[in-house]
Amino acid sequence: MAIYRFDLLRRILFIYILGINLTLKSRNPVVKAFNLGGVISVPGLNQDGFSEMLHSTDAQSDTNDSYSEIQAVSCEEELKGSGSLDTNCQLNTTLILANDTLITGGGNLEILPYVSVSCPIPGCLISINISGDLKVGQFASFRAGTLIVYARNVSLEEGSSLNTTGLGGKPPSQTSGTPLGTDGAGGGHGGRGASCVKGDDKDQEDTWGGDVYTWSNLSEPWSYGSKGGTRSSQEDVGGGGGGRIKIITGNILHVNGTIFAEGGNGGLRGGGGSGGSIILLTAKIKGSGTISASGGSGWGGGGGGRIAIRCYSVQEGVKIMVHGGESNGCPSNSGAAGTRFDIIRQSLFISNDNMSTQTDTLLLDFPTHPLWTNVFVESHAKVVVPLRWSRVQVWGQISLMYGGTLSFGLVNYPFSEFELIAEELLMSDSMVKVYGALRLSVKVLLMWNSKLQIDGGQDPVVGSSLLEGSNLVALREGSVISSNSNLGVHGQGLLKLYGLGDIIKAQRLFLSLFYNIHIGTGSTLQAPLKDSSKMELITNLLCESPTCPEELIHPSEDCNVNATLSFTVQICRVEDIVVDGLVKGSVIHFHLARTVTINPGGLVTSSELGCRRGMGKGLISSNGAGGGGGHGGKGGPGFFNGHLTEGGEEYGNADLPCELGSGGGNSTSGGTTTGGGLIVMGSMEHPLSRLEIFGSMRADGESSKSIMESQNVDVMGGSGGGSGGSLLFFLQTLTLGNNSLLSSSGGHGGQPGGGGGGGGRVHFDWFNIATGDEYVPMAAVNGTILTRGGTGIDDGHDGKDGTLTGKECPKGLFGVFCEECPIGTYKDVNGSSEALCIPCPPEELPHRAAYTFVRGGVTKPSCPYECISDKYHMPHCYTPLEDLIYALGGPWLFGLLLSGLLVLLALVLSVARMKFVGTDEFSGPTPTPHESQIDHSFPFLESLNEVLETNRTEESQSHVHRLYFMGSNTFNQPWHLPHSPPDEITELVYADAFIKFVDEINSLAAYQWWEGSVYSILSLFAYPFAWSWQQWCRKKKFQQLREFVRSEYDHACLRSCRSRALYEGLKVAATPDLMVAYVDFFLGGDEKRPDLPPRLQQRFPMCIIFGGAGSYMAPYTLHSDNLLTSLMGQVVPATIWYRLVAGLNAQLRTVRQGRLHSTLMPVITWLGTHANYGLSLQGVQVDLAWFQPTASGYYQLGLVVNSVDEVAHTTPVSEFSNTISIEQLRTNDVCSYRQYVPCLGNSQYTHLSSTDRRINGAIINSFTLRCLKNQKDVLFPLSFVLRNTRPVGHQDLVGLIISILLLGDFSLMLLTLLQFYSISLGAFLVVLLILPLALLSPLPAGINALFSHGPRRSAGLARVYALWNVTSVVNVVVALIYGSVHYKIQSTSDEGAQNFHALNFSTEESGWWLFPTTLLLCKCVQAPMVDWHIANLEIQDRTLYSKDPAKFWES
Repeated sequence: MAIYRFDLLRRILFIYILGINLTLKSRNPVVKAFNLGGVISVPGLNQDGFSEMLHSTDAQSDTNDSYSEIQAVSCEEELKGSGSLDTNCQLNTTLILANDTLITGGGNLEILPYVSVSCPIPGCLISINISGDLKVGQFASFRAGTLIVYARNVSLEEGSSLNTTGLGGKPPSQTSGTPLGTDGAGGGHGGRGASCVKGDDKDQEDTWGGDVYTWSNLSEPWSYGSKGGTRSSQEDVGGGGGGRIKIITGNILHVNGTIFAEGGNGGLRGGGGSGGSIILLTAKIKGSGTISASGGSGWGGGGGGRIAIRCYSVQEGVKIMVHGGESNGCPSNSGAAGTRFDIIRQSLFISNDNMSTQTDTLLLDFPTHPLWTNVFVESHAKVVVPLRWSRVQVWGQISLMYGGTLSFGLVNYPFSEFELIAEELLMSDSMVKVYGALRLSVKVLLMWNSKLQIDGGQDPVVGSSLLEGSNLVALREGSVISSNSNLGVHGQGLLKLYGLGDIIKAQRLFLSLFYNIHIGTGSTLQAPLKDSSKMELITNLLCESPTCPEELIHPSEDCNVNATLSFTVQICRVEDIVVDGLVKGSVIHFHLARTVTINPGGLVTSSELGCRRGMGKGLISSNGAGGGGGHGGKGGPGFFNGHLTEGGEEYGNADLPCELGSGGGNSTSGGTTTGGGLIVMGSMEHPLSRLEIFGSMRADGESSKSIMESQNVDVMGGSGGGSGGSLLFFLQTLTLGNNSLLSSSGGHGGQPGGGGGGGGRVHFDWFNIATGDEYVPMAAVNGTILTRGGTGIDDGHDGKDGTLTGKECPKGLFGVFCEECPIGTYKDVNGSSEALCIPCPPEELPHRAAYTFVRGGVTKPSCPYECISDKYHMPHCYTPLEDLIYALGGPWLFGLLLSGLLVLLALVLSVARMKFVGTDEFSGPTPTPHESQIDHSFPFLESLNEVLETNRTEESQSHVHRLYFMGSNTFNQPWHLPHSPPDEITELVYADAFIKFVDEINSLAAYQWWEGSVYSILSLFAYPFAWSWQQWCRKKKFQQLREFVRSEYDHACLRSCRSRALYEGLKVAATPDLMVAYVDFFLGGDEKRPDLPPRLQQRFPMCIIFGGAGSYMAPYTLHSDNLLTSLMGQVVPATIWYRLVAGLNAQLRTVRQGRLHSTLMPVITWLGTHANYGLSLQGVQVDLAWFQPTASGYYQLGLVVNSVDEVAHTTPVSEFSNTISIEQLRTNDVCSYRQYVPCLGNSQYTHLSSTDRRINGAIINSFTLRCLKNQKDVLFPLSFVLRNTRPVGHQDLVGLIISILLLGDFSLMLLTLLQFYSISLGAFLVVLLILPLALLSPLPAGINALFSHGPRRSAGLARVYALWNVTSVVNVVVALIYGSVHYKIQSTSDEGAQNFHALNFSTEESGWWLFPTTLLLCKCVQAPMVDWHIANLEIQDRTLYSKDPAKFWES
């Protein structure tokens, strides 16, 4: 029972593997047998039975056939044998079956010799499924359309067979395996069937019979072969297609007989059927029999079928065939070979068993996962990959042997691209054809008497072909790789052409990346093809161009195939190149190679492959001989019948020749000649390490052929010879052996009278030429170098010789090969002429020295020498004192050391500054009590009046009015008071005495003429001094005014006796910048006026004039002394007023004269959004206004303080408009009221009404702002560099940068002065003194500013430092101008270089501008740094710039 279950399980597994679904539907299972004369016949079912269903088209659609129920037969009853199928069954009677048969059992099955079991119905199935062995005796057989065998072992004795020949059923649907028509073509399956039809318009290669199918099932082919075609229109007489055989054994398949699934024969009336399918799944195949799925013979042979074998070992004696059938109508064109697929090794075999054919076996889609291991095309098999852009990739090798052919693409459509990827491509007596472009990638490419032929067609769209053999590319026994397009051959190992007939040729040929290339004796590298129509197209690109193509001198390093390059042959990135054979091309280039060796018998040539016309084309005439082509030498004129025809002219560059030679002129004889080509060895960036020539290298022009004797020599002359080409060498060393030859000669003229071609050009561009004591010869020349012109025939003239040149030799060497100059001469220029070696000039010899000889030639104008005594020191024979100057390394090293020292000092100074003044400067503002004397209107600014006057709080209780001086306290705008007393003090003063007081004080405030003159002079030469002078004069003038009022004037203008007696009714004060002054009037205490002093509300509108002038040195500020603070304290708390003043001053510091329209607008906006936001709660409002215009147009800016209620109240302000109020002045277009606008320059201003007359000006708002007149000071052109900015913070970092820039500025200034001192003393003085002390002052000014205590003092000194920095720019600009003129004149003069004086400090002419330009840049960078430094010092409360009014007032 256990054995039975095991056998049953094996049977089920067998059925599953085959994909056969036995449905076991019972339908008349009775099988009847009867005796027909010793032959047992088993009748089949009727037409409605299983057989009809089995052989339907749908049942054959794929390998997983779906069968209806098949009744199993027994050994003794149905098979008429002896024994049992579950033990041992012997068949001893021939059986003819009429339907499908299933033989199954658990034992052995043996067919005795000469016994046959057959089902001769196309597609009929015999299935044997046993657990034991199947043995087929001698000459016994199984024959059916489909044979399936499963057994432990299968043995076929001699003469036995498993045969499905010609019994194939219908092939799969939608296939074209069966040919149409009456041509008698063979059927197709694994290979195409042959067709013997041919005509004038097509070859047999273009016609075929049945086509291939089931390509995708190579590992499990299960299709019938196709029927052959017929030659009769009445009946179908073609051979039947081969059947199917599947054998699965657990151990061994022993074949001494045959296993056939061949196509049937068609005879002379029909085509042969194609082979069927065979699947063999076994462990081993032994024996000496035959397994065949070949095509049948006929008028046209059938194509081979398909065989798949899964076997670990196949004995060599077993012959496996899938060849095409023989064609009776065309014996040389048998059917195409089928396919044999090794499932274990994933290898494909295509062999036609040496049957010649012109019919293709198609290879369609190739698997990508998993990849095949090997592909073998052998024995005249003809394989085609027809699809465009196909990719053939295998793990192992692709082998073509014994006449095998592998083609890619279509003959009539050579526009595709193909890839062939494998480990190895092995070719022996075989061929690969590519119609299009090929990308071949293998590790090993071996060719033995084989051809790889690439036909790119004429379409330029088709890409270049690329063959990559990473380890080895070898051609032997006449192997050829050819392409009529561009071809690249790449690798990393060896490329070797072994001998005679081994050729690689293409239209353009690129060899690259190999370690070694060896061109053996008799082998050839060639491009372009001599007979190609594209040859002249390639050369013509260079023939008419006067410029050298860039890729010839500076080629790309990627070594890729590039059809746009000028090369026809390029060998790139190859370590060693050995030439024993021939390298031939129009433009040959060896690039990125280490050594090139041309052995005896080896030849690298571009002779006769240059231009047929060209720039040096020889002239022609209708009845004279042609002139020779010109190149390096002029072509020889032709002379015939008294006519002289000029030769071609010279062209090209002898020092860098890269042109092709030109052709000679032709006469009416029709003969033409071609110039020599171009050979380039190495490149400028990558020269050859070594070039060894023991053979030849030639670029000769073509010699004209003599005129045929049959032609009339009395009428026409001969052609001129072609000119020589170019040989261009980029080398390190050269060896020309004995009997070696380098030639670029012209060709000979033709007979009669042809002129000789001009010689070509040879040039050696040496790399890294050693000089001095290291000098060694670069060339060992024992051979011959020719550039001679060609010989003229008869009366024709010889061509001129070409040129032989070398790279310009370095100093001390001369000649083509850079030899040493003779002793006693020197050469201080690059060149090769011997005339450049001139005698040493005695004037260059130091007076304490004598000339001496050194090896390698002299390389400087001053020849080598030695001192006449040991007490003098070389090289200048200086005394020890003179040597000390250069002991530190010379001027440049001295300057470098000095610069480094100054930079280090800058860092030290920065650290010292932070230690010394850091706490003093950056501790931030300290809150000040309200009753202190410090001015809160602007941080860290104090009025001079507050320093000397103390008790302002008591004074505010008796204060009546503040009268502001007009003018800005300058030399052209001195302070002065109006003569008419204002209404506020008319009750306190005597009018006449007041006028006298004004006259006296105005006279005292005026400046002397000489004070303004000194200021003007200083402004011209040293503006910082001018500013300091002006400030000193202002201070002095203010002190005079204050002392006058305090002690000298008797106060006679005051009505109060007490005030006159105590000198207390008048006091003079000024803002800290000394630009705005005012007189305060106080009560004496005896006036007995209860309405005096007035309350603050009674003084509204009250004006407060800004200090400063809106300049860099004096920005606008609101100065609020204690008196003003006390007055405002009547309505506004002191803290709010302090905050308002600080915020307003922060905004005013960026206002600039000359740009008032843009810089005042933010202030107006700030007053509306911030100031009045906080003051409105106190019932007060402030507005920006202008005041006190003078006759010259000067006016002052300030604030108008008014109550909110009074602002809303309309009050008449002028006699022109009795309804205009201050509020209307804020909102109306003031430009329409010219009487209020100071920008118009009109001194006659309208007097305001009683309230507004005290303003003596007008409100400034967004409408009136554009009418203000801009007053520009002397620094306005520099306002983009010198300007007051907002603080940026990072004070430590800014100070560090300023310290570094300050000392860097000083270092560059010294170097600049030294540089111009080296030019001349005059240049030094011009740069230093064009503005006296301007270059020297920034350093002390900057040090003084950085190390000063207190932010106020540091900020003021920093502004002076900024002025000196900008002033010194004039000196730097003068230096640049002077240097430009000086070096321009020096470069254009014919005189020699002038000697500099003592320090001998000089720079290259191209870099003289470096120091002054860097100094200018340093000064430009310093300016904004100083501006930020000043802003950080003066504004340390960053909340003053808060955009949120609430946050502003909270702070």
